[in-house]
Amino acid sequence: MATYTVKQLARLSGVSVRTLHHYDEIGLLKPAFTGENRYRYYGREELLRLQDILFHRELGVPLADIARLLDAPDRDRVAILREHRNMLAERVKRSRQLLRTIDCTIAELNGDGTMDDKEIYKGFAPEKQAEYEDWLVENYGDKMRQGIEASKAHWSGKSEDDMRAALAKGEQAETELAARFHAGIAPDSIELEPMFDRHRQWVSGMWGRECAREGYGGMADMYLAHPDFRTHFDRRGEGFTDWLTTAMKAYAARPER
Repeated sequence: MATYTVKQLARLSGVSVRTLHHYDEIGLLKPAFTGENRYRYYGREELLRLQDILFHRELGVPLADIARLLDAPDRDRVAILREHRNMLAERVKRSRQLLRTIDCTIAELNGDGTMDDKEIYKGFAPEKQAEYEDWLVENYGDKMRQGIEASKAHWSGKSEDDMRAALAKGEQAETELAARFHAGIAPDSIELEPMFDRHRQWVSGMWGRECAREGYGGMADMYLAHPDFRTHFDRRGEGFTDWLTTAMKAYAARPER
């Protein structure tokens, strides 16, 4: 049976060596054995486990939950794969609709067709926003509902350009933090203070009211709790969500300057 070193498995799977080392350290994916040369070696069973991990990660499941799911005594891998398939099939269906919308838009912009007004928004799911709001209220109570309504009222009089500009600021703040993550800066470093000041100010702007440090620290728990947030942040690098939320809590715990 073939075995693979960390570098070979990284090339085969597309997962970085750093990530495989991290999975080993947290006990999520241990090698089949370690050779006398101190190299880690992975066999067929480990390859299949890594496939399971990647399926779960694709669907936004946190690493801690993946470990629990994969190590459950009554785990049925075939049933899990079928569930993955159904969820991915639904994603493919929606992606195809979005592709058709993009193609129709390109055709209209090139003068090759005319879109009905309703076609402009095909594939976009307004129910997704409602889903997030329901989840937030369910997990954080009526105070969260009031906050959502206040934020909606704040943005009701704003233009689309205002929203795009605000989102661009948030993207810039997030990019700045991701750069520090990749540079290896510790999440509790005081060096990050000005960046989190800017990010918290952006959150206040999105809320339409002041975001206190305590509330900002609570956002970190929200980012950890909902898989879509982890998917969003980890697109900047495996482990960024955990680094970011740890840093947010460290920042929130420090007194206001």
